[in-house]
Amino acid sequence: MEWAVSAKEMKSCDSNTSSYYGIPSLVLMERAALRVVEAIGQEQLDTGRILVVCGSGNNGGDGLAIARLLHLQGHKTAILLAGDKKKFTPDAKVQYEICKKYQIPVISPVEFACQTYTLIIDAIFGIGLSRNISGSYADLIDQINGRPETKLAVDIPSGISTENGSVMGIAIWADLTVTFAYPKLGLLFYPGCAYAGKVIVSDIGIDENSWLGKKPQVGVLHMDDVRKQMIRRSDGNKGTFGKVLLIAGSVNMAGAAYFAAKAAYRSGCGLVRIYTAEENRTILQSRIPEAVLSTYTGNRPDVAQLTEALSWADVVVIGPGLGTGEAAHTLVRHTLEDAAVPVVVDADALNIIAEDTQILLRPHTELVLTPHMGEMARLTGDSIAYLKANILPAAEEFARTYHVICVLKDARTVTAIPYGCSYLNVTGNDGMATGGSGDVLSGIIGGMIAQGIQPDRAAPSAVCLHGAAGDHAAGELGSHAVMASDIIEAVGKVLDQR
Repeated sequence: MEWAVSAKEMKSCDSNTSSYYGIPSLVLMERAALRVVEAIGQEQLDTGRILVVCGSGNNGGDGLAIARLLHLQGHKTAILLAGDKKKFTPDAKVQYEICKKYQIPVISPVEFACQTYTLIIDAIFGIGLSRNISGSYADLIDQINGRPETKLAVDIPSGISTENGSVMGIAIWADLTVTFAYPKLGLLFYPGCAYAGKVIVSDIGIDENSWLGKKPQVGVLHMDDVRKQMIRRSDGNKGTFGKVLLIAGSVNMAGAAYFAAKAAYRSGCGLVRIYTAEENRTILQSRIPEAVLSTYTGNRPDVAQLTEALSWADVVVIGPGLGTGEAAHTLVRHTLEDAAVPVVVDADALNIIAEDTQILLRPHTELVLTPHMGEMARLTGDSIAYLKANILPAAEEFARTYHVICVLKDARTVTAIPYGCSYLNVTGNDGMATGGSGDVLSGIIGGMIAQGIQPDRAAPSAVCLHGAAGDHAAGELGSHAVMASDIIEAVGKVLDQR
């Protein structure tokens, strides 16, 4: 796992490295500049004529140091000062004075408009930008974006929010971003990740020691992390790998139950039992005969039968294709009241809970809720626009308020653990925006919990695996062609990759 940091967390690391460990901030700035110059060489960028656009903060100081190093390497390098020299930070002022002594050319905006370069380096604003860009800065960024030169951003493209990847008025469209120590949240969320281009995370001598015991809030899992949790026992049996009770499907809605059940099996669980409407019997028995089937008739499920099924399971998944009728309400209410094992709550079960979220405050077993943006809006009363702009704090607040694990699904899914670390997922693609994809995810989460992985690890790991399977499917078929069944079929393939 790697950590992704906010502006506050990164500034704290910088400060701790200098104030506690005694490494001068100018040394860190020099290291950052060296890493950028190394990346330019590694990426074989055209260095025929370079312009470094510098603000007056420490990001501008990084840019001035980069300009000096490139100049000393013999590259034709010039500086454009976007900021006010009178407002230089102390370190930026030092770097500027050094550049003056080396007689590195400083050009005016007028000269910039009539000259061409092969590489433009953006060091205007760093991670500390706190308000929308306007005025002359906005005009300059618009001018840079309209030019054909390759663009490299230092630490983060100017204008991208470090916290959530939003565009703060206007932002640099970079081809390459070189960031330092840890990826910034804004480089991982949309649209920031699109503006950043290729991202290189470079070591400048800041590591976990600089946390001084206080870890960042957000982690990023990769498939190697997932595989380590899913090593199978060679002497295991179907009981060893756990039993999933899937309460899903309503009349004429068997597909969701099928997708979730098959995904649970593909993720490695031993047994799946589907509790569904009697009308789904024939299609489910023919499509997924490996699953045990229990059914109910009409609008009044047999509560005693449901209680027996709950006592059989190691984990319960409820909601896919369930509907919101009388039977669904009964199933959701009794499951939340009676289950003694972890419960994954998805789809229609979320919509039922949204009618009275107080049910989540009653004593319950561990719950994993998997809302998409529309379902989350119904659960919280917030607008979808607000949730998209605040996906991380919204998920964290909901998790803390109701003491549940909240998997808030979007292009970048966030898994919030109450009073613990949150996870930001970076796998997946737009081909996964297809019917049944969410059912597949709930099945994978259930399958992983059934195998003994704790819910607070299973949920983010399943999201990572689900996205990686979607990436594999898109790689084979193209993102336009991906269907839920393709994601399921790719699960085993990405688990077996090394």
